[in-house]
Amino acid sequence: MNTSGFTEIKNDVDFEKSALDTFCYQAEKNIVYKEYLSLLKINTKKIKKINEIPFLPVSFYKTHKITTAQTNSEAVFTSSGTTGDETSKHYVHELSIYKKSFLKCFEKFYGNPKEYCILALLPSYLEREGSSLVFMVSELIKLSENKDSGFFLENTNELNITIRKYINATKKVILLGVSFALLDFTEKFPQQLTDNFIVMETGGMKGRKKEITRQELHQRLYSGFGINTVHSEYGMTELLSQAYSSGNGLYNCPPWMKIFIRDPYDPFNLLKKGKTGGINIIDLANKHSCSFIETQDLGKINDDGSFEVVGRFDNSQIRGCNLLID
Repeated sequence: MNTSGFTEIKNDVDFEKSALDTFCYQAEKNIVYKEYLSLLKINTKKIKKINEIPFLPVSFYKTHKITTAQTNSEAVFTSSGTTGDETSKHYVHELSIYKKSFLKCFEKFYGNPKEYCILALLPSYLEREGSSLVFMVSELIKLSENKDSGFFLENTNELNITIRKYINATKKVILLGVSFALLDFTEKFPQQLTDNFIVMETGGMKGRKKEITRQELHQRLYSGFGINTVHSEYGMTELLSQAYSSGNGLYNCPPWMKIFIRDPYDPFNLLKKGKTGGINIIDLANKHSCSFIETQDLGKINDDGSFEVVGRFDNSQIRGCNLLID
């Protein structure tokens, strides 16, 4: 199957054709997905529309090897988790597909990485192996070709010095961080950032701080950094694509990724825009795993096509990249 064409998708017609082709391929080649469809008594040959495609529960990534590939994977990304929790494993057959996906997505929403100094405050991710987020940010840091770009763990004094260097500069700066680390930083170094800075949170307190609402988180970041907008990244181990928010928790997807909302009481029924339910995702970059994922996030799609994440289903494990409950 052609794995390079997903970034060529331009419109809904292209997306639906590619999604149906991908479904036919994965329904045959992905053993776990094939068995799941069989248990649901789905006649795959009768699936003719995108809204008829069944979604695989994301929890399967914790218990099964989700892949269409017959050969070894180039990488295995793992989710974060507290001691004793099962972690998701995403077997990535071709890292080049992931690189293409996150780079094209970044370029769509932010432009060329060379335009930025990228400062990453991701302690909880750096402290373990197998983080897809660390891999992505590491590649973006390299592509920025800026000597000041980099990761910061305990060296927050160095981060503060670097930030001060770019106050009132012409160079654009992205400060990307996990929520608890950004809050810790603002408590230690409250300051007034200038317009060339973008502060982006990945969500999640990782057990380091009490979970708070997104609104409270952003208010505290507004105050601590002297800004009026906080960007956000929505991604997860089980996906090779990301959605981005440029403010107010309103996310947009690249053309090869789509969000659907399912009825919380009937997972096979999709809801209309404006209704809150479970988030389903089609990620056509997931060529060699599964492109059709039923997540444990709750959200809604707005009239303009953006989506919001409003919480998690009860008893769902808090995911490393999850966003906060509103």
